[in-house]
Amino acid sequence: MFIGRHAYVLLVPESGDTEAEGELDRTIGLAGAVTIGTGTMIGAGIFVFPGLAAGRAGPAAAVSFAIGAVIALLVALPTSELATAMPESGGGYYFISRGLGTLPGAIVGIGLTLGLMFASAFYLVGLGEYAAAILVEADVFSTTNVSLGPFDVVLVFGMLVGVLLTVLSIFGTENTESLQNAVVGFLLAILVVFLSISGLDVLGVRGSSRIPAEFAPAGFGPILTTAALVFTSYLGFAQIATIAEDITEPDRNLPLSMVGSVLLVGVLYIVTLLIAGSTFEPSVIGPMGETAIVEIARTYLGFGGVVVILIGGLLATVSSANASILSASRALYGLSSDGLVPNAAARINREYGTPHFALSFVGGVTVVLVATGRTEVLAEVASFLHLIMYGLICVALVAIRRRDPAWYDPAFMCPGYPVVPIVGGIASFALILFMQPLSRILGLVISLGAVAWYLFYASDVQLKNQV
Repeated sequence: MFIGRHAYVLLVPESGDTEAEGELDRTIGLAGAVTIGTGTMIGAGIFVFPGLAAGRAGPAAAVSFAIGAVIALLVALPTSELATAMPESGGGYYFISRGLGTLPGAIVGIGLTLGLMFASAFYLVGLGEYAAAILVEADVFSTTNVSLGPFDVVLVFGMLVGVLLTVLSIFGTENTESLQNAVVGFLLAILVVFLSISGLDVLGVRGSSRIPAEFAPAGFGPILTTAALVFTSYLGFAQIATIAEDITEPDRNLPLSMVGSVLLVGVLYIVTLLIAGSTFEPSVIGPMGETAIVEIARTYLGFGGVVVILIGGLLATVSSANASILSASRALYGLSSDGLVPNAAARINREYGTPHFALSFVGGVTVVLVATGRTEVLAEVASFLHLIMYGLICVALVAIRRRDPAWYDPAFMCPGYPVVPIVGGIASFALILFMQPLSRILGLVISLGAVAWYLFYASDVQLKNQV
């Protein structure tokens, strides 16, 4: 069948078969793509990171998010061009393997899959924090540090929801899109009201001004280290490219959704962090952790605001985890389709049109990662692996443009070429230098593990449409 400017073949299994290798069903439209990108980013950037970020840098954490937005946009533009030329599952893995070779592609593909699972676990731990906070507000517990026998309530909630989201995705991608559309629409309505009221308070329109005397109380050094930490907040646009094979009209919808989602959430992040850093001192907001935005809502909107933000935080972290699990499975599906991992991950369930094995594997590993509870480390390792991919995506665009293969025919051209991809690549690699040593070590270990896997399992793989 023909969709946009590209032809696809659906391989239908023989009667009685429940699965087969073939193309994924294209069921996600522009709204669904935007909400998958936006929903992922809102969950981390607004409902999980404000306490962690403002605790490090104060109001200047808004600059950290602005830096992240600029880097994300510099990468989103080259990614949009590559995605319209190659609208396939795997996103960055697919582009890099075709532009730079099988080994770089394998490193990125395996790193992308694991990075998305780390991000999913990070979001699910944040979800557990919100669930525990709701129980505290309902006087079920007196503190969020609660347990049910030997089990931590935060981690139990996160693990259970991880299983449920995996099952939901297995039963059809349209379930994921419907969930994202409903959740993100509700979240945006909540945020517009919340940020408007609290912003007026900070400026002194509704009372005494809360504008702090010092914009960067800890100096400007923490701004870049905080930018490295919170860059996980901008992984959503790349997740859109990862599920490109599920998106209708990819020539139009891929660039619009990727660039649009970065711009939208970037503005929301900056406003949120200015308000957070102006409401509490870093020494106060830092210990509040993943649910600091709840205390900000309490300050400006009272108990009613707390209830709404708690519900919003719960839905936002569900949305982020939902999109990340879906994207990780598609990255694994892309690797399997090329023969870089066992072909079971590329098998499609005939009834639901989803890669059920890939989804089950991703969901299972994510649930195990949730049990660690190491949120900041999970977030930074995910950022490390994505920044490697982003830098190489920019390099891949330059390499493919220089070689100009006959099959390369993008519907969207990156503006400002070659400056945009060159600056985007340099910025992506440079941000890694500001991460904590443990995150860099773990990211390097994963990358070396990917090299070892390639040499052991897939060194003789030949890819189609390789430059």
